[in-house]
Amino acid sequence: MRRNEFMGRLALLVLLGVGVLVVGLNRDRLDPAALDAWLSGFGALAPAVYVVAYALGTVVFAPGALFALAGGAMFGPVAGTLFNLTGATIGAALAFLIARFLAGDWVARKAGSRLGRLVRGVEAEGWRFVAFVRLVPVFPFNLSNYAFGLTRIPFVSYVVTSFFTMAPGALAYTWLGYAGREALGGDASAIRYGVLALALLATIAFVPRLIRRLRGGPVSWAAIDDLHARLGAADAPFVLDVRGTDEFSGPHGHIPGAVNIPLDELDDRLDELTEAMQGAIIAVCRTDRRSALAARLLAESGARDVRVLRGGMVAWNEAGLATGGDTRAA
Repeated sequence: MRRNEFMGRLALLVLLGVGVLVVGLNRDRLDPAALDAWLSGFGALAPAVYVVAYALGTVVFAPGALFALAGGAMFGPVAGTLFNLTGATIGAALAFLIARFLAGDWVARKAGSRLGRLVRGVEAEGWRFVAFVRLVPVFPFNLSNYAFGLTRIPFVSYVVTSFFTMAPGALAYTWLGYAGREALGGDASAIRYGVLALALLATIAFVPRLIRRLRGGPVSWAAIDDLHARLGAADAPFVLDVRGTDEFSGPHGHIPGAVNIPLDELDDRLDELTEAMQGAIIAVCRTDRRSALAARLLAESGARDVRVLRGGMVAWNEAGLATGGDTRAA
């Protein structure tokens, strides 16, 4: 890398770091009223300045709700929604490019173990996983913009998907900001706008559960006799026991060769299962409740074939099958 190019990248990273630090130290002072007062001095240029400020705010981790509410209060529900969505999309695109070409190591450290889950999801489903993350808040918005830059998803697919899937939230928050300002001004009819916005937000809050159901579909079950017959065979599935470590070695025993990762640790340890997720996985717990949750998490993270042992270790023991053997606690 040439010296001038290196110095340019370093300067941009320093500016980014300073911006994140300033926003973090002044987070309590940021509010829609202060933003409105600042923009009022720009006259006809206020919308353009606002969009630029929103985009830069997204890059330096400013609260998105601050701009979304302010946009509705300052520009109304229609123009405000357009400006909010444009600013958020440009900011998301800038963060993506910064991560892809400048700050990959910093993003990887910031995202931690969650990054592996996101990368696997994108590799498995491409733009559909971007839509899922935008609609389901499993990953902080500002950080996800950077994290997506470390995946192999094409830039255009990322931007287009983000624009459309961020639209419902932008619309709801913009209308809520508009309703709040009108209500303070004495317009009683503005209450209807607020109710509509809250209803839309409630609908968006329900979307995660709906999407999980649609994505996960019905649980795929594994029969005890089938698993027992396949143990030790060349095509034996990977058996994942998601009980606690004390249960794994407790009175119910465990299936020979099973790997133990407790359910409450699974999300942070998905990297350990990268190879296993390319083949068949059977999730096991005491009955089948925790293993069903684990199966859905694995499916969302890109596992190709994951099933739940029906009845779990209780049914395994009732069938008179031997337990124990290789006690691998991952």
